[in-house]
Amino acid sequence: MSFRVDVWEGGRIALFSLKANRLRTVLTTVGIGVGVCTLLAIVGIIQGINQSFADQLAQIGSNTIQVSKFPWAMGGDWWEYRNRKNLSADLVPAILKSSEHVVAVAPIYFERVEARFLERRMASVVVLGSTPEVALISSLNVDQGRFLTTADVETRSQVVVLGSEVARTLFPGLNPVGHRMVLGTKPYRVVGVMESKGTVLGENQDLQVLIPYRSFQTHFGKRNSPVINVMVDSPDNVLKAQDLLAATLRRERRTPPGAKDDFALNRPEQLANMYAQLTGALYGAATGVGLITLLVGGIGIMNIMLVSVRERTREIGVRRALGARKRTIILQFLMEAASVSAVGGVMGTLVGLGLAKTVSWITPLAAAVKPLTIVGGVGFAAAVGLLFGIWPAARAANLDPVEALRHD
Repeated sequence: MSFRVDVWEGGRIALFSLKANRLRTVLTTVGIGVGVCTLLAIVGIIQGINQSFADQLAQIGSNTIQVSKFPWAMGGDWWEYRNRKNLSADLVPAILKSSEHVVAVAPIYFERVEARFLERRMASVVVLGSTPEVALISSLNVDQGRFLTTADVETRSQVVVLGSEVARTLFPGLNPVGHRMVLGTKPYRVVGVMESKGTVLGENQDLQVLIPYRSFQTHFGKRNSPVINVMVDSPDNVLKAQDLLAATLRRERRTPPGAKDDFALNRPEQLANMYAQLTGALYGAATGVGLITLLVGGIGIMNIMLVSVRERTREIGVRRALGARKRTIILQFLMEAASVSAVGGVMGTLVGLGLAKTVSWITPLAAAVKPLTIVGGVGFAAAVGLLFGIWPAARAANLDPVEALRHD
């Protein structure tokens, strides 16, 4: 009961003191608010970038393997990868039989060409030559018309499925399905339009068009090395399927025993690990800057509280002479410091959230602050106030009552 009384009295006196010294309170609040704002803005941007990267990896799929001539993370000699023998769509049947866990395989050829419809042109449109299975592996959905069929591939049909942005640019106000357009120098009939996919790992998926891979080979050449996307039945079976796939590829490509693999097996997990390595130190440094700013705000609180103790020495002496215990004095100053910090934390949180959102609007950087981070920001600010208020509070409580009464 006595402790509750001490808390009540300490809180009441602390609020009265803060009200009596408005300018000092405002300056202290601003100091801690700047620290919380900086920290929360940095954390918000970091969380947003992490979430954006995770969402893009999810679009690739955790149960996919990409067979490629080049690894996603090239740690060796580039010319060694460059001189590897090209992959071929002829590997698809063997890959399908490599493991019972492989459920779909799609070769993908790439080329950038100019796309035209009547007088409208688009430069550097990405043409993908593939099979119907790519829709399942890459989660592609058709918004209008239809997707590629096996018959389109076998008969080398000159048909194309457009990305949503290509369709909007070349066919404004029109339904593109059924119209003929030109890719490079070859005419193609539009049979479908894909739903918008947005940007995945820096590549705008809506600026792509899909044609049968045999038509691609006929019109754009067979010299390109495709990537081959492999879908596994479950993420739990990816590593098992990868080992069997590697053995199959070595056999099909006649890689000599003891020689290194002349192909790369890429998984989204590898990109995630590479991302963590590249950004870990950067994020640590950015968070460190925010913590240092908050530390400066905490030191400001301590200095202000020490000044407050010196100015109120006589008041403390009177209270001690009238029977106030050390605990009561300590609680008063701690609550005063924590109150200022908490108010600064709330203000800094609001400004920090606004700053993070503003950055996400005017730059490509995403921003996403989790509710737990907001609660943590305010709580951490109050904790900083308590921590840096301990010394001034202890100094006030340990003043000699007689000496304090003599203070002028």
